Amino acid sequence: METHLPADRQYWEERWQKGRTGWDLGQVSPPLEAYLSQLMRRDLSILVPGCGNAWEASYLAGAGFSDVTLLDIAPTAVASLRERFGGKVKVQLGDFFRQEEKYDLILEQTFFCALPPEQRPAYVRQVHRLLKSGGKLAGVLFNRNFDGAGPPYGGSMTEYKELFEPLFEILVLESCYNSAAPRQGTEVFILFRRKQTNTSDEN
Repeated sequence: METHLPADRQYWEERWQKGRTGWDLGQVSPPLEAYLSQLMRRDLSILVPGCGNAWEASYLAGAGFSDVTLLDIAPTAVASLRERFGGKVKVQLGDFFRQEEKYDLILEQTFFCALPPEQRPAYVRQVHRLLKSGGKLAGVLFNRNFDGAGPPYGGSMTEYKELFEPLFEILVLESCYNSAAPRQGTEVFILFRRKQTNTSDEN
């Protein structure tokens, strides 16, 4: 299993305790809501890693999705989610890179951009491990670069294609037309399907 940064939990917990959650939209990401509204199966097993306030989960629970797991490394965020959802979804405190359960769908919304770029290959491999055969990764990534040391960390469609294509079929990788106002013109929507490989972690 890939290593992770030991300071992650402390860093993100401190930000939650101080209310430094500038990444939070306060609503479901519109591109993700548009995608989720088209899903027919309400029994899909869904993971939202680095979920934060998990507005996507509020939408999913309200729409009748029955197998949603939220994962965050910050205890304050997890405690808030458990109080808010009251058992309607599963809420886990933990490190994404140590997860082992398999899912039909993983939703990406500001978790990827919070990881240092050197961790991105490990992210891609872990998403591949956690998805069931034919499973999908859907969400939004930034199509821009940021000033300063980050997070967040930006990127481009060319970079994402090169990064994901070895392990995923690129179904959609295009500029978002329906981003929330603060992110207009800076996001791409992704929909990637897990490729089969010959490694021993296949389902």
